Amino acid sequence: MLDLFTIFSKGGIVLWCFQTTADMLAPSVNALIRTVILQERTGNNSYDHNSLTLQYKLDNEFELIFVVAYQKILQLSYVDKFLNDVHLEFRDKYKNTLQNKWQFQDIDFMSSFNKILAASEKWGKTQAKLPKQMRTFEDSVKSKKTVASMIERKGEEKAIKKSVKIVEAKPKIEEIEIPVDDGIEEDVIAANRAKMAQKLSKKKTEKPVTKSPKSPNVDKAGKKPRVWDLGGGSRDLPDLDRSKDKPEDAKSEYSPQTDMVGRMQGSIRDLEVESSDEEYSSDDDDNVEPQKNETSKQKSSGMLNMFKGLVGSKNLTHETMKPALEKLQDHLINKNVAIDIAKKLCDSVEAKLAGKVLGTFDRIATTVKTTLTESLVQILSPKRRVDILRDCLETKKLGRPYVMAFCGVNGVGKSTNLAKICFWLIENEYSVMIAACDTFRAGAVEQLRTHTRHLNALHPKSKHGGREMVQLYEKGYGKDAAGIAMEAIRYANDSRIDVVLVDTAGRMQDNEPLMRALSKLIKVNEPDLVLFVGEALVGNEAVDQLVKFNQALADHSSSENPHIIDGIVLTKFDTIDDKVGAAISMTYITGQPIVFVGTGQTYTDLKALNAKAVVHALMK
Repeated sequence: MLDLFTIFSKGGIVLWCFQTTADMLAPSVNALIRTVILQERTGNNSYDHNSLTLQYKLDNEFELIFVVAYQKILQLSYVDKFLNDVHLEFRDKYKNTLQNKWQFQDIDFMSSFNKILAASEKWGKTQAKLPKQMRTFEDSVKSKKTVASMIERKGEEKAIKKSVKIVEAKPKIEEIEIPVDDGIEEDVIAANRAKMAQKLSKKKTEKPVTKSPKSPNVDKAGKKPRVWDLGGGSRDLPDLDRSKDKPEDAKSEYSPQTDMVGRMQGSIRDLEVESSDEEYSSDDDDNVEPQKNETSKQKSSGMLNMFKGLVGSKNLTHETMKPALEKLQDHLINKNVAIDIAKKLCDSVEAKLAGKVLGTFDRIATTVKTTLTESLVQILSPKRRVDILRDCLETKKLGRPYVMAFCGVNGVGKSTNLAKICFWLIENEYSVMIAACDTFRAGAVEQLRTHTRHLNALHPKSKHGGREMVQLYEKGYGKDAAGIAMEAIRYANDSRIDVVLVDTAGRMQDNEPLMRALSKLIKVNEPDLVLFVGEALVGNEAVDQLVKFNQALADHSSSENPHIIDGIVLTKFDTIDDKVGAAISMTYITGQPIVFVGTGQTYTDLKALNAKAVVHALMK
């Protein structure tokens, strides 16, 4: 029934392996490691590859991975129990060996494996014979929720916190029980206890503070204007007038377009996400900030903070991580991450940390947040090289144009961002052909015609040796888009044009005829890069769009290896402030990188995604 069971470390050392067939199953295990484990997608405990289903379990204490593989058509209900039993048996049997830095000799685990497998199969047969009982309403979580419990009243949370502090401050020293772990040293516990006792004794000896009589009103000095260093006065105003440095000819020729071209210089800057919190850096505030922090820390410190330092090293479990994971999941959803993706991310963090041993002074919430932050950076980081300029150069050496196709739903900005990418290519000395394959929307061809005229005005023939940098290939409306794209590519090949940008019509992901037409266009013309243009405003809709676009391109293609989405263009990124969750949702679903980010209305408003900056804004 089982094709493969293997136990290996996270460093790649295979400790034990069992295989029933002679087929090569190493590619499936390598795909699991490459696609799931290395990309922080361990929320689900199963992974499908070709005709196999692979279920896995992580042991974070000893950094082990247990993997079982079987045919996808089989429905084996005992695999989860079997995997857990093997995990526990292997840990108990070779615990001393695992602690000795991998000093393995010969592992004889076959007899234990067969016993556990026979017991699990027997258990599965007995469970299949039992009738399934429906859960009553009283056993469900919904029955425990009442209308009163879901109503949030103003000031109720503060009152609860205040009452908790009063109750926790009353017990005497003799009544306090301090949890002691075997792994912590005796002297550390004794020192912490002495500190706590000393603090409690000080609180008892303190006398009640009497309010002092109100002091008479003292005339406060009026607010004086701040004098900035090197600020000067009105005498420095002529020095600030920079218009005198410019000649008269430069003033008349200055325009926003020329300034925009000069600032671009053929490169795309990284996208930096600014935080909404204000930062103060003046000298006057530097002395005030530490005092405010110290007073706030003294107010927040209490009995609960004393106990945090007394807790020894312990293993992380589902119960201990649940409060922190629930808060982080709600935080991700508020930042526009899709609900399913937020849950999978938290499940992945839980699977990665389950069984891990924390140090004496490590906090669970901090550890969980740090792990989630690292996972998000890993997800947003490109898994493969995305260098369009280099690819354009390689295809140019082969004597053919580099073809890029743009697809997406209605109104996301495909034509506008196509023009921005076209301007970027022209800045890097590549000639471009725009194929107007949106033959459905009224005004689509006229929009591309306007962009072409503006781009040629910014880069006239005189600057490029008499060569026209942008050309538009159009055939009007109501024509076959796949045929227009084929003719445009053939014309670009004959005219020695470097790049072809194919603009397609916007279509909803549920429209089967239009999705079939898009699949035909990609199948017939075989573009080098298929970019999905999506909005940064969407949340759960981003998941549905990407999944159905990829599924439609795969289903409606007749080839064995259908060409699906290769990258993402994220538009309207300047309208969302710090709610950047759509970037996480789109990248998590496809596993493809975000190639470009659109942030404005001008041609230079095109940037590359900075993964760390986006995650920093997301976790604030």
